[in-house]
This record gives sequence, C-alpha cells and structure tokens, in this order.
Amino acid sequence: MDTLFFILSKIGQFCIEPLNWVIVFVVLSLLFLGLRKPHLCKRFLLLALADLLLLGWLPSSEVFLRALENAAPKANLSQVSKDGVSGIIILGGAIEGGEIAMDRGEISIYSSAERVTKAFELIRQYPELPFIFSGFSGRLSPQGMSEADAFKQLIAEQGLSSQNAHYENQSRNTYENILYMKPMILELERSEVSGPDASPKPWLLITSASHMYRSLKIFQKQGIHVIPVPVDYQTAHQLRWSRFDLEDGTQNWNRLMHEVVGLLAYWITGKI
Repeated sequence: MDTLFFILSKIGQFCIEPLNWVIVFVVLSLLFLGLRKPHLCKRFLLLALADLLLLGWLPSSEVFLRALENAAPKANLSQVSKDGVSGIIILGGAIEGGEIAMDRGEISIYSSAERVTKAFELIRQYPELPFIFSGFSGRLSPQGMSEADAFKQLIAEQGLSSQNAHYENQSRNTYENILYMKPMILELERSEVSGPDASPKPWLLITSASHMYRSLKIFQKQGIHVIPVPVDYQTAHQLRWSRFDLEDGTQNWNRLMHEVVGLLAYWITGKI
C-alpha cells in the first residue's frame, strides 16, 4: 500500500506542477490548430501565457509559501542546551546520490543545501549528541547511492566524528522517513532515559521551512517530540511586488503545491 501511495504521489505531483500545464495548453492549441479551430487554439495559447505570467510574478506564490514557512515556530537554538535534547534528526531531500555520485565520486547538493550545512553546524555544536539522517531517494526508479550513504560520505569529508551517527536509508517520502526512523529514535531514547519517572527529551529536527509543518504533524502523530529547526527559507517578510522571475516562481509554486497536496493526501490516509 505504501508503494502504491508513493507512485500515486509522484503522478499527482507531475499533474499539479503549473509549468507542466503550459505544455498541456500548447499541445492542445496545436491540436485545435490542426483541426482548423483557430478560436480554440487562441484560447489555449492565452491560457498558456496566463499560466506563465502567474508563475513568474513572484507575489502570486510568495504570499502562500510565506504562510506555509511561518506555520511552524522557529526554535531559538541559543536557548537549547545539549542536556535538553535527545539528539538531531536530519530529513533528506537536499542531496543527490544515485549514479552520478557513484560514477563521479562527488556528492551534489540541491538548492535545499541549508539542510546539510545546518546539520554540520549542529553536529559540531553538540558533538556528544546522536544524530540520525533519514533518506533513500524520492525517485520512482532510484539507482546507485542512497541519500543516507551520500551524507555519510559528506560527514567523512568534513572530518566530523561518526561515533554518534545513525542512518536510515530505505525511506522514499516524509512519512517513511519518520516511520523507519522511529525504532532508532525509541532505542536511543531508552538508552538515554534513566529512572521510572524520567521522560524522553525532544529531538532537534532539521528540514526546509516549507516542509516543516507537514513533518511536525507526522512526528506528532507518531508520538515523537521534536523542536523545529527550519532552514531553506524562500520568502522574506515583505512581498516583492515588482519582481518577475520565471525560474524562482516555478520553484516556489512547485514547493507550495507539493506541500499542500502532501498535507491533503496524508490527512485523507490518516498519516497526520
């Protein structure tokens, strides 16, 4: 069932990405041009143009993406001591493993690189704490190195200690991240907690700001207490009303639609 859900989610993601609709509108306009129906051809070309204008005008996506990024509170790490947390959790989604990493021997990092750099920062800041990196691949047919193995290589390249390192390398989406990590988390909490009245401490959770709200909901559903450490912000406090950027706008809309549909799908299936 989880595999079917994963496949359907990828199909749904392709269907909802706004830039893909431009292709659909252009193809339909060419079809009606061939059928000698110029009025329908013009309408679909106008729809394609309107879609591109909506994508590129940044406030159209930023206003919603900013609300999503602000939905999860940002922890003040200066007030977090090593004795107050169980460890660090890093969700995958920023690292390119696969065949390229295997063939080239170098790890590529996506635009969400702050997930990795913030992880390095906290691992250095709290060297005594265990950390868990979770991620295999979000591709339908993954090949080569997993994200977890790629992160393990980055840890070695950075000269960081692997003594407290733990890796989960089977998950393909956020729900599987948490589901497969849960036994590790509970085991580490049991080894840390002493005394019948002691309760487990929260974990520091690193992921993109737009992805944090959905992640928190799943952790809450699984009964795991985390402190959000959102990174990879894509919006500021003020909207850029005069800015038109097709590349940034497309990425914003893709992030936004991915999270909104993910929240809806997880709510329908009882995952949050």
